[in-house]
Amino acid sequence: MGRAAQDGQDGERIAPLARRVFAVAGVVFAVLMALSQRYGFHRDELYFLDCARHLQASYVDQPVLAPLMARVSLSLFGVSAVGLRLWPALAAAGTVVVGALTAREFGGARRAQLLAAIATGTMPVLLGSAHVANTTSYELLAWAAIAFVVVRIGRTGDTRWWLAAGVLVGLGAEFNHLAAIFAAVLLAAVLLGPARRTVSDRRLLAGAVIASLLVLPDLWWQAHHGWAMFEMTRALNGEHGGPGNILTWLMGQLGMSCLAMTLLWMAGLRFLWRSGQPLWRALVIAYAALFVLFAVTTGAQVYYLAGLYVCLLAAGAVDLDRWLYARPERLCGLVIATAVSAALSAVVVLPVLPASGVAWTYGTSPISGETQGWPQLVGTVRQVWTGLPAEQRANAVIFAADYSEAGAINELGRTAGLPTAVSSQNTDWWWGPGNPNATTVMAIAPGPDYAPGYEAHLRQYFRNVRVAATLTNPDGVHNIESGGHVYICTDPVRPWGTTWPELRNYA
Repeated sequence: MGRAAQDGQDGERIAPLARRVFAVAGVVFAVLMALSQRYGFHRDELYFLDCARHLQASYVDQPVLAPLMARVSLSLFGVSAVGLRLWPALAAAGTVVVGALTAREFGGARRAQLLAAIATGTMPVLLGSAHVANTTSYELLAWAAIAFVVVRIGRTGDTRWWLAAGVLVGLGAEFNHLAAIFAAVLLAAVLLGPARRTVSDRRLLAGAVIASLLVLPDLWWQAHHGWAMFEMTRALNGEHGGPGNILTWLMGQLGMSCLAMTLLWMAGLRFLWRSGQPLWRALVIAYAALFVLFAVTTGAQVYYLAGLYVCLLAAGAVDLDRWLYARPERLCGLVIATAVSAALSAVVVLPVLPASGVAWTYGTSPISGETQGWPQLVGTVRQVWTGLPAEQRANAVIFAADYSEAGAINELGRTAGLPTAVSSQNTDWWWGPGNPNATTVMAIAPGPDYAPGYEAHLRQYFRNVRVAATLTNPDGVHNIESGGHVYICTDPVRPWGTTWPELRNYA
């Protein structure tokens, strides 16, 4: 049995939390906030702001808490990228602290805790996701916190912590459904393995009940909306899963941590398995099961397992602590390699380059590219809209094929005299077609790579379709909207409200 596990069972005190951990968390937070004004809103952020103005118990593609945080930002700061990105930056800083706390539970002294904090804070997936206010940064924190509680139960045997785990699972699942999947797989690994004999009691059941109660609003909404999340999941699996994306998944896992820290999380897997602690081994089993599940079903979504790497990095920091410090050149090499690889990954996932210099990063990480061009899109739409005769505008709607286009018009175009746009994608479809008797539809569609043949699609519903404008962005980034069009559609085949049910699109 590993030394850390023995220490926990013998009741020995663990080391105090290193104060420098908070300095690392502070640096991560400061960097994210310093860059929060760069470029513009991400396409997902525009959607989340739109969702925040339509608060409900759940949505097609996420639960309620992330839109609720966006609503708080709107109340406190208005339509502000800095205000919106405050919360994911805080979540990232919290994840760094949780990583250090997890190393502490594994028996790590101050220097191992600091290494775990640095390894967590330099994760490209952490930095990239925390720059954008969607669900991923909260999901990482939830997974890391759940794993921390499980590690603590394994060390102490104190099953009262299952109640805390239940709260974390419930809250995490209300940010992102993946937290519930992690919890379900982990619970199966516990109940079907040796850990069942040591940590399974009524408190585990109570924790499961707490988690279930917390997700009841989400389940209630889904039940009243045709269980849309399952249809959404099938759509995502069809787009991102399959054998062709397994290699993408495998390579993507090497980018979850800073490249130099790959050694750490691999050592962490070995540490957990060799510990002999049944509950710690259950984390390895859960990792393996989820690795295979996600590789097959959602391979191109390489970040789905990212939250569990925080625990693995912490375990690796403890496992390699003595080896690293036994020879100074090892530690020096790791520090240099970490600095170089962290700097390179930051260029890709964070807006550190001039806006005109990010086009080459789009293929590796689309984060920066999808924050550009939205004011220009709104300006183009406004120009086309005001160019319509007043009597035609009175009976027209703005229809966006993509939720981010609708979000851009509804948030950035709010003061530009544009009406509320509607969209058929994801939850937007449920908010309705606007004027059901509209005789003119001004349709906005992304570029042909994202929405091929869209003009032909519109011609199924309108006898007259013409291109009124082409979408561009000033920095030449070939993102989703590049090459898209604004169409004027008239003479509908059927009333607009009657056509609406056929337009629903989950993607």
